[in-house]
Amino acid sequence: MARRRSDPTGSRTIHFQLNGEPTEVSFAPHKTLLEVLREDLRLTGTKHGCELGECGTCAVLVDGQPVLSCLVLGLACDGKDVRTIEAMADGPLLHPLQEAFADLGAAQCGYCTPGILLTAQALLEQNARPSRDEIKQALAGNLCRCTGYLKIYEAVELAAAKMRGESAEPTPESIYGKR
Repeated sequence: MARRRSDPTGSRTIHFQLNGEPTEVSFAPHKTLLEVLREDLRLTGTKHGCELGECGTCAVLVDGQPVLSCLVLGLACDGKDVRTIEAMADGPLLHPLQEAFADLGAAQCGYCTPGILLTAQALLEQNARPSRDEIKQALAGNLCRCTGYLKIYEAVELAAAKMRGESAEPTPESIYGKR
C-alpha cells in the first residue's frame, strides 16, 4: 500500500496507477474520485451525472471492477489501479467496444457512453461470451436517456464476437432495426 501524506493546508497525497501510469495527486480529503479525476487530474471523460450513485454515468474501473466514482472518496484509491475512458483506446486504435458502438449507432449524445463502455469492458474481460441477459444485468446500473438499450446490447455482443476473433459484421437489422 502506498504512503498517504498530508500537508499543512489539509490536502492529502495518494499514489496509485491511473490508466497504467504511476500517479501522485494531492487534493482535499473530502473529494470524491470523480472530483479528483475531473478537477485535479483534468480527465473529463468521466462524467458528472446524478452524483447519487443512481445513473452510472461516472463509472470507472478500480482494480478491474466498475465503481461509481461519485460514491468513492479519492483517498480510498490509494494504491489502487484506476482506469478511465481516456485509456480505453490504444492511441488512434479504438477498442472493439468503441468501434461497435460507432458502427451500430449505440451512442447518441454520448454523455452516458464512457460509463457504459467501461462497465461493458469489465464484463467482457470476465466473460468473453456473455448472454443478452448477462449484458443487461451488467449494464443495469447505467442509465441512458437518449437511446433504447437494444443497440447498446447489440454493440456489446458485436464487440465480444470481434474480441473472440469471430467475423462479426454489423447487419442491416442491427444498425437500422427490424422493419
